[in-house]
Amino acid sequence: MRINFSIPRERGNSGVIKMLKFASSVKNYTRLNMRRLSTKNVALVGVFAALHVILYFMSPPALWRSWAIYLEPIEGILLGPWAGFSAALIGSIVARMIKPTYDWMFGIVAEPVGVLACGLLAKGRWRPVMAIYAFMLTAYFVHPFGRWLPLWTILDILLAFALIYPVAKIGKGLFEEDVKRLPLSLILVSFIGTVADALTRVFLLIPAGLYTLLGWPLEDVYLVFVAEAIDSYIEDVLVVAVSFLVGTPLFVALRRIPSLKYPLS
Repeated sequence: MRINFSIPRERGNSGVIKMLKFASSVKNYTRLNMRRLSTKNVALVGVFAALHVILYFMSPPALWRSWAIYLEPIEGILLGPWAGFSAALIGSIVARMIKPTYDWMFGIVAEPVGVLACGLLAKGRWRPVMAIYAFMLTAYFVHPFGRWLPLWTILDILLAFALIYPVAKIGKGLFEEDVKRLPLSLILVSFIGTVADALTRVFLLIPAGLYTLLGWPLEDVYLVFVAEAIDSYIEDVLVVAVSFLVGTPLFVALRRIPSLKYPLS
């Protein structure tokens, strides 16, 4: 006697068809969501790039850097390291293409690095930030000018370097539901980010040798470096103050928008 264990063709085909339809719907849903996320990322990158341009034109000549430094911590935390880096790079390039200055190369490199540092620390990734600081500081001290220029001019850089690891550990307070740790985390991340911006400018000026391209003699390098160090300390305080006064209520408000999940990258 022969027993047929085969599945009826109709029932088997029906199950396969249903599974294929389900897989296809999941695939289309995932693709649609990824497209929406990508569109939102591109839109926010464009908005922050435009803000970089606007703040560049609003900057008074009183201090060293563009007003875009006040945007860097918020940009890095909200967009994340890579989307934030892209927005800062695009914005800084466009701004200086419209209104070039003799020192245009400093902002184009330094502003994206500052945003990148904030974005990485907010995600607890301290190693890349430590590597950036270590590389630039080593290059600075290896250069003869690094041993000749006053040490007090880079004390904020040395302090930020020492704070990288602990700040990365508490930086997750930026995304916790309890907002008690938000102000402290935001202040510390902002400090290290804006100092990373300043360190990049120091690296470009001294180890990278842009002072020779600018035609500055030794005496001018010393005077400019000391004067800009004073400005940099003032800007450190201003960036931290802006982050506390503007960034804290902003991120508290953003948490009330369920559809907005950050960082985006």
